[in-house]
Amino acid sequence: MRARHPSPLPQIWLFTDARLGDAVLAAISSLPPGSGIVLRHDALAPGKRWRLARRLARTGHLLLLAGPPALARRWGADGAHLRQSHAAQAAQAHRLGLIVSMPVHDAAEARAARRARADLAFVSPLHPTRSHPGAPALGRAAWLRLARLAGAQPVALGGLTPARARTLHRIAKASGSTPGWAAIDHWLEKAAKRRAKL
Repeated sequence: MRARHPSPLPQIWLFTDARLGDAVLAAISSLPPGSGIVLRHDALAPGKRWRLARRLARTGHLLLLAGPPALARRWGADGAHLRQSHAAQAAQAHRLGLIVSMPVHDAAEARAARRARADLAFVSPLHPTRSHPGAPALGRAAWLRLARLAGAQPVALGGLTPARARTLHRIAKASGSTPGWAAIDHWLEKAAKRRAKL
């Protein structure tokens, strides 16, 4: 059985979703070395999703698959991203030596992540985000409370940019936390700017 996870875990993450389409590889090329990827793309046919997972597993970034731990292990992912309704699968993921991440949007979900002994808690949305239009943003104070309650390495998601991530990092440092950050649109925009310069 392999080690549960590298230390330290990545601080910078890309969440994939259907909005990325064929731009997913361009977005990944914008990531700094040693970043993390959470592969969702739930609507893809299983064969296409498997091929994408195998391709992403070879990028040198840490890969978490949104789905059952056994599938994550079989497809060569480093861990499983478990939605709240699948929190009970965390024990299996731990037995398989996989990293466990969970989404956190409120106090109940933060407590569930703590009970599941999640390694990572993606706490969102910190800022308004196009991924969930109209959803109320947590703001920094509420985000920090949920991050502490989750008891895992916190990662901010929702309208994040490097500048916003640096601001959160400074604020969180006072409470002894070193949060990571994740984005979708930022990496898409960065890839588009790179292509425009070519």
